[in-house]
Amino acid sequence: MKILLLIQITLLIMSQSFSQDKSFRQQVEKLNKEIKVKVDLQYLIYLPKDYETSDKQFPLVLFLHGAGERGNDIELVKRHGPPKLVEEGKEFPFILVSPQCPSDTRWNYQTLSLITLLDEIESKYRIDKNKIFVTGLSMGGQGTWTLALNQPNRFAAIAPVCGWTDSWEVCKISKIPTWVFHGAKDVVVPVKESEDMVNALKQCGGKEIKLTIYPDANHDSWTETYNNEELYKWLLSHSLNNN
Repeated sequence: MKILLLIQITLLIMSQSFSQDKSFRQQVEKLNKEIKVKVDLQYLIYLPKDYETSDKQFPLVLFLHGAGERGNDIELVKRHGPPKLVEEGKEFPFILVSPQCPSDTRWNYQTLSLITLLDEIESKYRIDKNKIFVTGLSMGGQGTWTLALNQPNRFAAIAPVCGWTDSWEVCKISKIPTWVFHGAKDVVVPVKESEDMVNALKQCGGKEIKLTIYPDANHDSWTETYNNEELYKWLLSHSLNNN
């Protein structure tokens, strides 16, 4: 009898102890805190020759470079793509913005910075918000996919070049006209990465999804892509009003 009474008293004490000590059970908590984020990006900007003499709004093309152009030397961004063409004297009918990714990160980790940059450009220049486009090569191709997935209602069309990303949420951007480029012999980013994204977009009901594969190209599928005037005509033919 004494033993039974002792057991009951012990269990009662343990029960009270457990109920009073929160460490023995899970609690529901909530974090609600405002934080400030510093954005520090260098970028090149090109304005069409008639920008200063007109009051019209202009299309905007955001170009994202590859991994080899990261750092703090902005001249590196002129190695490839539209910035290279501008440096060689080519004129475009759109505003071109070419930011430089810091050396210790990648574009897919800089999405917030890129969104902030776009907001800044829209506030400072006469941008046609129905004609904003993003394109990029290699790491910038990945950044193109990532940025579009994060801002699915912002871009009138996108053009990733030898890029990659996970295709599981690709249905979010199935309505964005997309032209994808890749080299068939790419050993850095396999062409299957682009093929999988294009197939996933089409399975989601994407109506204007294009894939160009260069049969003899390795990783450099960007030179031929950005030298092709049809790319720019295709981009500019799209508008959020029409998508």
